[in-house]
Amino acid sequence: MTKKRTSYALLVIDMLNDFVRQDAPLRVPAVGDVIPQVIRRVDNARIHGVPVIFLCDAHDPDDREFEGWPPHAVEGTPGARVIDDLAPQCDDIVIRKKRFSGFFRTDLDATLQKLGTTHLFVTGLVTNICVLYTVADARSRGYQVTVYRDSVAGLDPETHDFALRQMKEILGAEVV
Repeated sequence: MTKKRTSYALLVIDMLNDFVRQDAPLRVPAVGDVIPQVIRRVDNARIHGVPVIFLCDAHDPDDREFEGWPPHAVEGTPGARVIDDLAPQCDDIVIRKKRFSGFFRTDLDATLQKLGTTHLFVTGLVTNICVLYTVADARSRGYQVTVYRDSVAGLDPETHDFALRQMKEILGAEVV
């Protein structure tokens, strides 16, 4: 099915089992507060015909990232799957990524260009890592960006707040 051209898209970043489950290697403590908000945003986007794009960590088993972080979201494992409550539907787009930014060596930019997207709404995990670097790359490419404060979470409150300030004050994203 061909997606209709739209100026908006919703990004759902790393809402994966390895960040959400109780026993997850990189469980985000505030994720329980975020999940209902992300579900609401995804449902609203689908109702209004806004494309939903899932950006998903999909690491190789020997990824160099695991030198600084515990192994997580290894491609093909249950930990790399989007949580059941947000399971992508047939019209959604899933883009697998190997690094923090959803733009790095993926077809995200080409996908957004094909859709005619100029404005991104951002949700997901982790605020000061994958969310921040994806927003930075989006702004560098000229996209307008809105980050939903209630729909992103960090590993701790300090880095979460720092990243939101960086996105707003330095990158010029709207943080609502």
